[in-house]
Amino acid sequence: MSNIYKTGSAYQFEREGVSALRAQTRDLVDNKIHGLSFSPYIDGQGPGTEISDEQIRERLEIIRPYVNWVRSFSCTEGHQNIPRIAREHGLKTMVGVWIDGDKEKNEIELANAIEITQQGYVDVLAVGNEVMLRGELTEDELVDYINRAKAACPNVEVGYVDAYFLFENYPRVADACQVICTNCYPFWEGCPVDYAVPYMKEMYRRAQAAGKGKRVIVSETGWPDQGVAERGAVPSEENALQYFIDTCKWAKEDDIEVIYFSSFDEAWKVEDEGAVGAYWGLWDKDGNFKYTE
Repeated sequence: MSNIYKTGSAYQFEREGVSALRAQTRDLVDNKIHGLSFSPYIDGQGPGTEISDEQIRERLEIIRPYVNWVRSFSCTEGHQNIPRIAREHGLKTMVGVWIDGDKEKNEIELANAIEITQQGYVDVLAVGNEVMLRGELTEDELVDYINRAKAACPNVEVGYVDAYFLFENYPRVADACQVICTNCYPFWEGCPVDYAVPYMKEMYRRAQAAGKGKRVIVSETGWPDQGVAERGAVPSEENALQYFIDTCKWAKEDDIEVIYFSSFDEAWKVEDEGAVGAYWGLWDKDGNFKYTE
């Protein structure tokens, strides 16, 4: 067991040096964390790239010894094969259905998701990711997609992924979900790392309240190790390590299901998120664990 679980009250760590934080992080990962967001892209790839089964297997094999769950984001362009291959690796799956303003592609995404769910490869089906945050569909349209998935997949929990406050803003979406999948990013709200996990606990509480007692999963959270500061939130190796350790401690103490973001660094995300976008992974773009002594 990591020494992190033997120390005093939550979040009262002394600033040890990066070396000690790396050692704690390595220990936590070696003992398995609950889950990781998984995108199988390699350098030079991104949305629009067709992903082969072989590539999915290679990338999953890197993280397989260290997690129990993986979360995927799409059911097209080869990503619909992630759940089946994850099963081969002994992993549980939160399967994402990418829903946006492209109604024709949405139908393909949903049909593929229903098929692999009915084949038994899905543990949680997440219909849509931050659709309301991006403003791409109406509440009625999103609820319809969720309800269609529930009707077709009665033996699997169906939910939706978005920022915690969107479940407050769109209560009919929260009501349609069987499980609340909330993205919690103190970094993007400019929260300094020393206060970030206590702040995330409040985000989680608000998602719980919006869900009226339903199961809540933290479907994304993380901290970049390079890039430009977001107000008081500073990307650095030390802060990324500290946030990961604090998050794991909270998850263990309060029995919280956390899907950490992310498995690998992804250069394609720079276009949408700026310099920090490429540096959220526990492994680098080439599949090397970043925090080895």
